[in-house]
Parts: sequence; structure tokens; C-alpha cells
Amino acid sequence: MYSKELLKGTLKPIILKLLSEKESMYGYEIVQAVKELSAGKIVIKEGSLYPLLHSLTKDGTLEAEAVMIGKRIRKYYRLSQKGKTVTTESLSELQNFIKTIEQIIYPKEGDYAFKN
Repeated sequence: MYSKELLKGTLKPIILKLLSEKESMYGYEIVQAVKELSAGKIVIKEGSLYPLLHSLTKDGTLEAEAVMIGKRIRKYYRLSQKGKTVTTESLSELQNFIKTIEQIIYPKEGDYAFKN
């Protein structure tokens, strides 16, 4: 399992990617999908997930729909039109960030680390 600090910046693109592949998902379903896809290495806590979902809904990235399931209300989230654009941008930014981190961790000859 990865640290909270590492996950903090990657949670948004992870959620957006999942929602780009499925029409809609509810919170627990997102948690389980991430856990399964990461072979248990990424476990999202409710305290991290729901504030982000609410924030993304408030800013128009996501749309939410409350559905009555038995005696409970389940909130489903899906990407808005804006959310589709944000997803593309967020995933591109994450990929570029990963490449930059790899350059720092595994510098090649000629890179800054080798110039001393």
C-alpha cells in the first residue's frame, strides 16, 4: 500500500480515468475498482474520496445523480462534458510528471546529476 502523501496528487486522475471508462460509478464502486486494478496496492479511504468527488461535482467536472436503492440513496457520479476535457488534461499532466520523476530518479549521462 502506498503512502497518503503519494496518493494525494494522483487520486483525481485515477478517479477521472475510471469514470471515463464507465458511464457512472458510486463511491464504494470506485474504491473497489481501484483496489482491484492495483492488486490491493492502492486503497482509497472514504475521507479522501468523498471530499474530492464533492469538489469535482461542485466545479462541474462531474455530475451526480442520487438513486434510491431499496431504502438507501446511492449517489452515482459521471463525467460532464467539461470532465472529459479535464480527464484528458489531468492524465497528460500525470504522465508528464511520472516521466519527470523518472528522469530525477534514473538520470542519464549528460543530465544534471552527471555534470559535477
